[in-house]
Amino acid sequence: MTYEQENCPFCQIAAINNHHRVLQNNDHGFVIRDGFPVTEGHSLIIPRRHVLSFFELTKAERNDLLDLLDATKADLDREYGPAAYNIGINDGPAAGQTIPHVHIHLIPRFNEAGVDPRGGVRWIVQEKADYWSGRK
Repeated sequence: MTYEQENCPFCQIAAINNHHRVLQNNDHGFVIRDGFPVTEGHSLIIPRRHVLSFFELTKAERNDLLDLLDATKADLDREYGPAAYNIGINDGPAAGQTIPHVHIHLIPRFNEAGVDPRGGVRWIVQEKADYWSGRK
């Protein structure tokens, strides 16, 4: 294991069989709840192999991660009954990736009075998010 992997919180979880945070797993990945959740049930789908970018994953890894994404959505549907989801990958520091190990965010979204969710992930660049109202 490289120094980078030894200090990676996701690699540390992956190295422990039956880690208490792991909710689901398969050959190439595992699921945990986000340590700093945006909403209740915010989950992370993480490859076991230490890899920085989604674009460096093998097809087998991608397929297994997407299988975990589907299974996690089904679990969150049962547990929380959200109205919708945001699915996101921050791929690289300029995109906001803070842990240098690729991971997929699955964020349950709920109908909230007075909250307009339009624009979704476009709110990353706030001045470009509201493209429908004519306000700039």
